[in-house]
Amino acid sequence: MTTRRVAAIDCGTNTIKLLIGARSEDGLDVDVREMRMVRLGQGVDRTGVLADEALARTFAAIDEYAALIRDHGVERTRFVATSATRDAANADVFVAGVRERLGLEPEVVAGEEEAALAYAGAVRHLRHEPRLPVLVVDIGGGSTELIDGHTLTGDPAAAHSMDIGSVRLHERHLRSDPPTTAEIDACVRDIEEHLDESPVTVEQAATVVGVAGTVTQLAVGVLGLAAYDREAVDQAELAVGDVHALVDRLLRLSVAERRALPWMHPGRADVIGAGGLILSRVLRRARVERLVVSESDILDGIAWSIAE
Repeated sequence: MTTRRVAAIDCGTNTIKLLIGARSEDGLDVDVREMRMVRLGQGVDRTGVLADEALARTFAAIDEYAALIRDHGVERTRFVATSATRDAANADVFVAGVRERLGLEPEVVAGEEEAALAYAGAVRHLRHEPRLPVLVVDIGGGSTELIDGHTLTGDPAAAHSMDIGSVRLHERHLRSDPPTTAEIDACVRDIEEHLDESPVTVEQAATVVGVAGTVTQLAVGVLGLAAYDREAVDQAELAVGDVHALVDRLLRLSVAERRALPWMHPGRADVIGAGGLILSRVLRRARVERLVVSESDILDGIAWSIAE
C-alpha cells in the first residue's frame, strides 16, 4: 500500500495540536504528536476579536510546527481552525499569519464538520466495539460538540456544536476564585439551556466517548495517576459517579490549589472547572454508568481525511 506522510493541525480556543504520521495496514502510524497551550480564544466571548498576545503565542507555536513539518518530509498538510476563529472579527489577521508561516489556507470549519472529524477520530481508534448508538462528547475551549453515531464507519447520524466551552464559560461565569455557588449555578443553567436546544439526544446513547483535553485531564485525576500518562488514559473506562465527584471537588479549589495537584496541567487549571461542569451535565442526562476516554479526537480525524 502506497502511503504518504501527512500533517494535521487542530487550532482550537485553548490549544493548538500537531500530528504527523502515515496510514498503515494497522491504522495510522504517528511520528509526532505535539500540543501547545496558546489560549487563542482569550477574551473572544467578551471582545469579539483575537487578542494580540494570543495571536503572538499561537504564531510562535505554528513556527515550531512548520519546522517539524519540514523536518519530517510531510507531503500534505491540513490546518483546521475551530471555535475562536469562527467568532472573531479579525480572523483575517490569523489567516494571513498561518498562510505566511505554512504556505496554506487554514480552514475555519463549521461546527458540523468539526463534529464529524471528531467522531471519525474517536471511533476509528476504539479497541473494543462499543454498544450503539455512540455519543462522542468533544469539549473544547470555545465550543462543545455532541456527535451521535449509529455505526462505526461513515458520517455520524447527527451532530451539534454548542457555543459553550471551558474557556468561554469560565470567562463568562466563574470569575471568583474559587467560584461561588451563584456563579456555578449560572454556569449550569447556561449548559442546560444549550443541552435543551441540542438536536442530539444525549439520553439515547448506549456508549459515551469523551475526547479532548478537558476529558483526558479529568481522567488522569479520576484514575489517581501521579502525572499524565497517555497509555493509561487512552481507552480508560471511568465510573460516572467518580467523574461527578472529581468535578465537584475541583470547583471547591482555588486555581493555585488546582495547579498544586501533581496531575494537573497548569494551562488547564483555571478552566477545568467549567469544562468539568459541561461533562458532568452531559453525563447526568446520559443513561450510562461509565465514560469511555479516547486520546484520539479531531486531530486524528483530520489526519485520516488526508491520509486515505
